[in-house]
Amino acid sequence: MKIRIIKLTSESLAGLLQGNASTFLSNLPSDTEILDVKMDLFTKQVSMVVRSESFEDVAEAVPIPEFNLSKTAEFKSSPKLAVTIKPQVAPEPKSSIAKLPQPQPSRIASKMENEFSPEQRKLLSFTVKEHCVVVKPVMFLKAEWDDINEVVRSLGGKWVKGDIISYWEIPML
Repeated sequence: MKIRIIKLTSESLAGLLQGNASTFLSNLPSDTEILDVKMDLFTKQVSMVVRSESFEDVAEAVPIPEFNLSKTAEFKSSPKLAVTIKPQVAPEPKSSIAKLPQPQPSRIASKMENEFSPEQRKLLSFTVKEHCVVVKPVMFLKAEWDDINEVVRSLGGKWVKGDIISYWEIPML
């Protein structure tokens, strides 16, 4: 697989979208394609899955490696210096106030997730999207695919074949 994950803070992405890209050097290959973008609202971090033929090939059973963007630091009377940055998640504020409980996924989605064995759940990611639960494999599935597909079909779901990323959709009733 010739894919990588790019992680940015939501502020960095907003700056890029607003045209403040002058602080970033694009060390991405020219044939880079964005395959998937996901925003984690709790960590305020954006993860993008990108693909390029110039990336080193990685086995499908290995987790997707991270790609680090380069950032320029400007100094008076000196040229721009390229510095590799790894965006960090903002630290949680320390407070004596009890933390609010994190929102739980819908009970229906949780029940669907519990239909899978613990071994199968380790191989899958579950997200709620409108009126369905999207189940994506996190690594290449060999013999496990048939068993997982059988569970999905028993829940009324189906396999959605994509050009690059395929997944199951289970409708929430």
